[in-house]
Amino acid sequence: MTAYDNSEALKGTLLGQQTEYKDQYDASLLFPIPRKLNRDELNVVESNLPFKGQDLWTGYELSWLNAKGKPQVAVAEFIFPCQSSHLVESKSFKLYLNSFNQTRFVDWQTVQAHLERDLSQAVNAPVQIKLYKSDELSSLQLTALPGLCIDDLDIEIDDYQFDSNLLKLSDSNEQVTETLHSHLLKSNCLITSQPDWASIVIRYSGAQICHESLLRYLISFRNHNEFHEQCVERIYCDMQIKLGIKELEVYARYTRRGGLDINPYRATNNDEIPFVIKTNRQ
Repeated sequence: MTAYDNSEALKGTLLGQQTEYKDQYDASLLFPIPRKLNRDELNVVESNLPFKGQDLWTGYELSWLNAKGKPQVAVAEFIFPCQSSHLVESKSFKLYLNSFNQTRFVDWQTVQAHLERDLSQAVNAPVQIKLYKSDELSSLQLTALPGLCIDDLDIEIDDYQFDSNLLKLSDSNEQVTETLHSHLLKSNCLITSQPDWASIVIRYSGAQICHESLLRYLISFRNHNEFHEQCVERIYCDMQIKLGIKELEVYARYTRRGGLDINPYRATNNDEIPFVIKTNRQ
């Protein structure tokens, strides 16, 4: 049994449920989920987190009416601190954003203020919001993942069950600082079991990781059910515990679903995401 089984905090979740799509602003649609559920299983104490970081969400389907009833559209970035006590269930987030569709607001600043207030209250921490017009290309440009891609390693896989024991250090015993990435991370939604696809960047300093073992480990998430943020925290904690890595960054870029992509970042030293990434799968 896991921390999620029969959890009161997950009762009433909208994922997998047929729901009415409201088009008038309604902040009550947001459904917060305690981060503690996952962190208890990882033996992470919320008052002394072993990592820093953020969850960067991108919303591609945000629209509302101006004071004259003319539709407005924006691409939105939402930055949630990993220290927040809650995360937002993704379907409730989508329903909440849809509730802006037929609501009149005086200006863009008012929309941003509503978003900041509602989301900050939901997760019990300040949430940063940026709204971009559709022709502001700087927010939409694709970028390459940094570092060495490990996806071309010639390995054989016959087991797709999650296994943290797959992580191994290289036989070289060499101390390195390196950046690795993979496009082969797939997990499944904790509630609906729908597939979640991601590219992931891992930066670390310490004894060199066996690249083949890391790839096997990432592939072992293929049938694993957990939210995006929780998968990244699990990867971070497993690499610290199993490999003894002291300086580490883990950043996953998940493909969008329902007009939202979720991009969790966890690091030893950085509170904020230090590099811009947007993949061609987003």
